[in-house]
Amino acid sequence: MTGSNEYKLNQGPEDSISAVKFSPSATQFLLVSSWDGTVRLFDVGANTMRMKYQHTAPVLDCAFYVYTLSVAGDRLIVGTAGRRVLVWDLRNMGYVQQRRESSLKYQTRCIRAFPNKQGYVLSSIEGRVAVEYLDPSPEFQKKKYAFKCHRLKEEGIEQVYPVNAISFHSIHNTFATGGSDGFVNIWDPFNKKRLCQFHRYPTSIASLAFNNDGTMLAIASSYMHEKGDINHPEDAIFIRQVTDAETKPK
Repeated sequence: MTGSNEYKLNQGPEDSISAVKFSPSATQFLLVSSWDGTVRLFDVGANTMRMKYQHTAPVLDCAFYVYTLSVAGDRLIVGTAGRRVLVWDLRNMGYVQQRRESSLKYQTRCIRAFPNKQGYVLSSIEGRVAVEYLDPSPEFQKKKYAFKCHRLKEEGIEQVYPVNAISFHSIHNTFATGGSDGFVNIWDPFNKKRLCQFHRYPTSIASLAFNNDGTMLAIASSYMHEKGDINHPEDAIFIRQVTDAETKPK
């Protein structure tokens, strides 16, 4: 399934993968957390595991910094139960700066801030993505929109899949989404269109991360127990070398 521009990491987790995060300062270093209780540090260029940290319980997220939620400049953006979105000013955490309701009808699955700090993208369990702006003025709010994605027609019936992962390209401000359909899509939020779709991966896409210069995308293919405890393809992390043709707005 993998081609000359993609390879599978060796010594990956032994249970479901919860998150992948590239180092913000070094192109080749990738953190991976898992339900097997480990956080692993990989050198993706050499395809080797540099370090493994063992914990006594599943590790649900990882980060090179001390925050695990999406940050846009001085603002911390958090998705909560009940489709709520809360925004804090990191310079004054004594109160919530904005309280919002998601424009999507169903449970929020992932939130990621735009690199330009103007807004964020959120996804839901119902195969939809919303592009939102932090500035409450009508001028900015009229720019927000939502769209359907990660849906497949099988035997004439549309199957709707959760959108589990979002990652922004740091140079082009385009973003990737990954769903339980096993696909990864790249989107141009400015022209409101899909730039490309990668091949189907063995199971659900649990997490995505572009590296700091946007030349590689870490793809966590990991069953998320959507259908309960069943036999499923092995959990794996793929490193894809991406090009401007795939990620640059047209």
